[in-house]
Amino acid sequence: MRKWLLGLALVSLGSAGMTVEAAAQAASQSLTLERIFGSPDLNGQTPRAPRLSPDGKYLTLLRNRADEKERFDLWAMDTTSGEWRMLVDSKKIGSGAELSEAEKMQRERLRIGGSKGVVAYGWAPDGKSILVPLDGDLYLATLDGQTRRLTETTQGELNPTVSPAGGFVSFVRDQNLFVQPLNGGAAKQLTTTGADTVHWGEAEFIAQEEMDRRTGYWWSPDDSLVAVERFDEAPVGVVRRAAIGAEGTSIYEQRYPAAGTPNVLVELYVIDPASGRQVKVDLGANPDIYLARVDWAPNGKTLYVQRQSRDQKRLDMLKVDPATGKASVLFSETIRPEAGGKSWLNLSDAYHFMPDGSLIWSSERSGFRHLYRYAGGKWKQLTKGPWVVTDLVGVDEARGRLFFTANKDDLLEQQLYALDLAHPDKVTRLTEAGWNNGATMDGAATRAIVTRSSPSQPSQVYLADAAGKRIAWVEENALKPGHPYYPYAVSHRKTQYGSFKAKDGTTLYWEMITPELEPGKRYPVFFEHYGGPGTGQQVMHRWTGALPQYLVDRGYVYFRIDNRGSFNRGKEFEDHIYHAMGTVEVEDQVAGANYLKTLPFVDPKKIVTYGWSYGGYMSIKMLEKAPGVFAAAVSGAPVTRWELYDTHYTERYLGDPKTDPQSYASSDALAEAGNIRDPLLLIHGMADDNVVFENATVFAARMQAQGKPFEMMFYPGQTHRVGGPGVSVHLWETILNFLDRYTTDAK
Repeated sequence: MRKWLLGLALVSLGSAGMTVEAAAQAASQSLTLERIFGSPDLNGQTPRAPRLSPDGKYLTLLRNRADEKERFDLWAMDTTSGEWRMLVDSKKIGSGAELSEAEKMQRERLRIGGSKGVVAYGWAPDGKSILVPLDGDLYLATLDGQTRRLTETTQGELNPTVSPAGGFVSFVRDQNLFVQPLNGGAAKQLTTTGADTVHWGEAEFIAQEEMDRRTGYWWSPDDSLVAVERFDEAPVGVVRRAAIGAEGTSIYEQRYPAAGTPNVLVELYVIDPASGRQVKVDLGANPDIYLARVDWAPNGKTLYVQRQSRDQKRLDMLKVDPATGKASVLFSETIRPEAGGKSWLNLSDAYHFMPDGSLIWSSERSGFRHLYRYAGGKWKQLTKGPWVVTDLVGVDEARGRLFFTANKDDLLEQQLYALDLAHPDKVTRLTEAGWNNGATMDGAATRAIVTRSSPSQPSQVYLADAAGKRIAWVEENALKPGHPYYPYAVSHRKTQYGSFKAKDGTTLYWEMITPELEPGKRYPVFFEHYGGPGTGQQVMHRWTGALPQYLVDRGYVYFRIDNRGSFNRGKEFEDHIYHAMGTVEVEDQVAGANYLKTLPFVDPKKIVTYGWSYGGYMSIKMLEKAPGVFAAAVSGAPVTRWELYDTHYTERYLGDPKTDPQSYASSDALAEAGNIRDPLLLIHGMADDNVVFENATVFAARMQAQGKPFEMMFYPGQTHRVGGPGVSVHLWETILNFLDRYTTDAK
């Protein structure tokens, strides 16, 4: 389970355009739900997937349309001239064909289920063309604006890519892996046994949903070999998932690995695309493992496989001979002894294989995720301190220089940093304080694409050199006349940040937006929460949307905190959740409510709370554990019985329900449903394949059986992401009509 929120917070304006005060003089419109969820996006241009071409001459990205913010087209900028042009117009090229169910579900896993048009692309290694999946088929776009259709089938192609040496386009069709010459020619089927429960070249549900692994095949650098995952879903239990729509119901027999039940059987093969020869990789005697990551050495002579144990307390790096499939353990990661067994290992993509055979690796062995170098069987720690490395962005192999993002200077900000391998103690910050940054780099780490926002500026994208100096704006998105948010600045209110102490003395950070306070007046509070482990922070110095300003316009104080158990504060902070979901995080959120009640401008009887997914689960647990604290609560798409959720996520925190039944009994939201005495609104999408709809119905039945009143709103055809044109407005009108009844001062 990863974070599902609906874009709630917006904060003070000013730094990249004009000040809030100046904008307010020219603005007079008020925010509405219809405008918040309409087009163009109030956040301004929100480009996705910015990348540099292999030769660095072009910068490409997906840009959404002003009149249809869910639809994206492919654009390119000449990095020398700064000239922009559209390379793929999704309306002109696309067929509008219905996507396969498999691709729809992949998009759900990527949290882009509502997106249209071009949602992904990949550069050919020669920098002359781009592979573009669109409406279930594949196209090759060139820099002159021309496109060539590569496939035209009814089945659809999954996981398409251009091979590293540029020889092939590869993809999965009908559960088998195909390769097709990039310069033209027929597709060749490399595997033939994919059918029914057997899949080749795909990532299984768990890998997509919980492990951040999106593919099931990996090319060697010279195109001579490809490592291919084969998985068999036969052992996995079948859930008859009803996708209940407005006009009819579709029944899907989905293989869903619920906690404590069998996972897919995973195998890995090395295949020669020329001869078709297959070599099986030795993944060990125990089949009940997770295939976490697969990588080739830069010279293509070794295959590296990360094998994670079922209990997620051990991660082995396997060194594989691709000619024989023989594997040996290069090294292993285990949980810290200080945790006393009450912990787990988080997977990460922050690693890099060097040409000299060494490895840049990230680990939480010190209690915080930091970078290490592994060479000749020995470890050298490169970064250290009570802060977290969040990503390894680039490696300049020639200069021995690493680029990474971290919260080194401020726990509420992510910055881009650099260090030299020869002098790792000298860490240099490359981005500006006061901003929250993400970054990508070209393969040689000579330039960076930085995406940033701050509490006073919506998201911006710029191109920088390796020293962090801005070369050119990709999307300045300045708040000035013409910006979509500009007419609404008159009602804008600034975000405030602060902290208080948890029960054990831990510092917890909060953010708050208030109306213009009138002396002696007390205000209701819209207390938004998520609270779950394994996700990014909620409280950060960044721009995150217009909806909180609308809530403040209605008279609410907007408030949220990051509780113990959440991410980016180190392993000890996160480990509080181990075998104890619904305890310490609930305690901290309730402490946040009690902190609010000490503030002279807060009406202590009118604090309402809202959460989605894990946050929806938290809403229920907060009413069960602390009756009378909240005036009302909204629970969106909650897990109510953890035995219904998937293996990799749930067992990471609660263990195996067969051997740790008490962890599940105490964490579920059903046993104490009878404690709820405060108003509750339950919301769920009726086609949700992530937190399946049964979580809502089993909880509703428990409440009804105990004679406990509550309200429900279920959405036909909607998945875990309840939203889209019309639906988002209906959702929030439903939420606010419910909450306003218990906060009569809200307007």
